[in-house]
Amino acid sequence: MKKILFLLWCAWMPLLLYSEVVVDIDQGQVKPFPLAVLPFQGNTKISEQIRSVVIEDLERSGFVEVLDPNSYIQTNLDLQTTPRFEDWKLINSRGLVVGEVLERGKILTVRFKFWDVYEQSLSVEFEFKTDMKHWRRIAHLTANKIYKVITGEEGYFDTRIIYVSERGPQKKRIKRLAIMDQDGANHKYLTNGDASVITPRFSPNSQKIVYMSYETHLRQAKVHQLDLETGKTSLVGIFEGITYAPRFSPDGSKVIMSQAYKGSSSLYEVDLATQKAKRLTTDDVIDTSPCYSPDGTEIIFNSDRGGTKQLYVMSSTGQNIRRISFGGGVYATPVWSPDGEWIAFTKVENGQFFIGLMKPDGSEERLISTGFLVEGPTWAPNSRLLVFYNQERWGKNGTGGKASLYTIHVSGRNKKIIQTPEDATDPAWSPPLPFDQI
Repeated sequence: MKKILFLLWCAWMPLLLYSEVVVDIDQGQVKPFPLAVLPFQGNTKISEQIRSVVIEDLERSGFVEVLDPNSYIQTNLDLQTTPRFEDWKLINSRGLVVGEVLERGKILTVRFKFWDVYEQSLSVEFEFKTDMKHWRRIAHLTANKIYKVITGEEGYFDTRIIYVSERGPQKKRIKRLAIMDQDGANHKYLTNGDASVITPRFSPNSQKIVYMSYETHLRQAKVHQLDLETGKTSLVGIFEGITYAPRFSPDGSKVIMSQAYKGSSSLYEVDLATQKAKRLTTDDVIDTSPCYSPDGTEIIFNSDRGGTKQLYVMSSTGQNIRRISFGGGVYATPVWSPDGEWIAFTKVENGQFFIGLMKPDGSEERLISTGFLVEGPTWAPNSRLLVFYNQERWGKNGTGGKASLYTIHVSGRNKKIIQTPEDATDPAWSPPLPFDQI
């Protein structure tokens, strides 16, 4: 059942640095933006918790350095007062965040201002209201706005990641669906491990998941859909053979997937309202890992139709199939960026795994990470970061093989691990969370 979580937006100033990139994070080695964040007014436990999450989000991005509060000269500043900018310049701060947290019953009100120290001007101010229990989301939304002022890019902090949690020896892995905030908080298991699961993917509204599950009573692996609100699961489509590698259409009304049957694997599109399936590829080859373009007009997928596993693009009706990967090695797991500008993929060349990027026409290919087994890239909603998994080598006795999730900027910088309770594979990054989502 939906509840009103947010009354968003009471006062946000449109002038300002949102149209200006203060830190150019695509050029060479970036020196983090020095930012001062004063203790938030309110002097309550919740105000310090919110401040801490904001700081953790910004510092984890790799483009912000929050200065030590012990260096602050002006230590008492309310929202109505203009800062003494010279005091902040003396400690080399380029920006200043001042906040206030008010508690009235179960309602939390959070107000912030971001001051540009060098320009000696107010960049942005804003206010959020929510139920007290959703304070972490307010912190992430606050970090989003600060991040955009500093970088000129949309923030990605109010999002979640779903993945496959794994444990056990190599030949007896227990795999469960798990979900968490992008920073690893609010971790929750969605399945109990009785059925093995892989490749979970979010719907556009972040409320549903499609994934492949092997349930013994079905005898074959099939694509399922999970409603995060109700917890109910259902099969997607009625097929002979195995169905796998699902992904939602941009409007959430369809699911595209692969069907393996009689030695080949074809792409199908399933209408979720009618459960009717439409076959998109018909050749006697292995077509898999399909992904729609953001506008839904094209599909990228992996195929061995040319003799080796390569990337192909076609129209959403299955027409005009064309190869776009021409580098050495083989390619897999392609995924279109939300802004439509890039394709992320896994590449294997000379036994080495890579995470790479290319334009949708195959140009400008570049590799941004490598490891023993790196795979499964998925985009943050701002199209500037990826999360993927990195698995270590297994030992001869079936132990080892630790798998972890990492985030990385498209520039190849700022690779960061996301801590999880168990091994982690097959991640998917959610779109920005709806304001009415529980």
